[in-house]
Amino acid sequence: MRASVVSAAVCGFILSVISSTAGHAEPTKYPLTISNCGVDVTFEKAPQQAVALGQNTAEILLLLGLEDRVAASAFWPTKVLPELEEANAKVKLLTIEIPTFETILAEEPDFVASALPLLLGPNSKVAKREDFNKVGVPTYLSPNTCLSGENSKDVITGSRDDLWNMELLYKEIEELSQIFDVADRGQALIADFKEREAKLRSVVSNDGRKLSYVFWFSSQSPSSDAYLGGKNSASGFIADLLGGENAITSEAEWPTLGWESIIAANPDVIVVASLDRNRWELDKPEAKIEFLMTDPATSQLSAVQNKAIVVMDGQAMNPSIHTIYGAEQIAEQLRALGQLK
Repeated sequence: MRASVVSAAVCGFILSVISSTAGHAEPTKYPLTISNCGVDVTFEKAPQQAVALGQNTAEILLLLGLEDRVAASAFWPTKVLPELEEANAKVKLLTIEIPTFETILAEEPDFVASALPLLLGPNSKVAKREDFNKVGVPTYLSPNTCLSGENSKDVITGSRDDLWNMELLYKEIEELSQIFDVADRGQALIADFKEREAKLRSVVSNDGRKLSYVFWFSSQSPSSDAYLGGKNSASGFIADLLGGENAITSEAEWPTLGWESIIAANPDVIVVASLDRNRWELDKPEAKIEFLMTDPATSQLSAVQNKAIVVMDGQAMNPSIHTIYGAEQIAEQLRALGQLK
């Protein structure tokens, strides 16, 4: 299930929302300076040859109708939103995995935006912001992932002290729309997401109690630790949005836990991610479900016994526009199972 953000004509949708919204955002005045993850970035003009690193960044730019100004994209855990397939076909795909600094520079970008510190952060193996500064290319890192790596085993994604919320996504949409001088489109997109978020806040469990969730992204093998959504991650936000809680209490954005720990948490609902990258067999939701139902230990979990296993787009576990889509997917499936009203 995918609730539509845009029609097939992305710009037409955005402009129709704008026309029904009181007031218009001011055009961008250049030079524009934005403080982004502790770095001041100045834009002398709107980018014309951008490279988008990470699915969320690319899809935001497509939702803003900017496909003609995006030269290339990279790092796609799942397929593009169906509404954006036509627009995305105009953008060169460098790789669905992690690109190299050289392949990015080959596109002669005038702007590089990244969804994840894995691709642009201080510990990135692709490139660091200072690398692009040296060649005169301004950069932008999603506010969703301006995380501290301190006290965290995961120095790439870090940990999050407070529960993620959509305000960080709205900030990203607003700032990117200002950078490209399409602020009206940004405000229209934000208004649509806020309306959908409010609808999901009205969801309650069938028996009035808080359901506990585990969000399983993937594992290298059934015997390996599982990559999970952390307490304050986008997964935790989805659980909270649906009136529940994340059974995983680690503040790491992407904790890895053995199945003994997951079994001890004994969640009411297990959310399994659907991934299109096919890096591991357990990227597939059906492989995850088969393991949960046939393994002697996991088959005894309450969620498995009650058949409360739901499938969600794996990109929704990243703080992204997909997060609202993922919450809508879960709500629909849990209503069908009688778990939510």
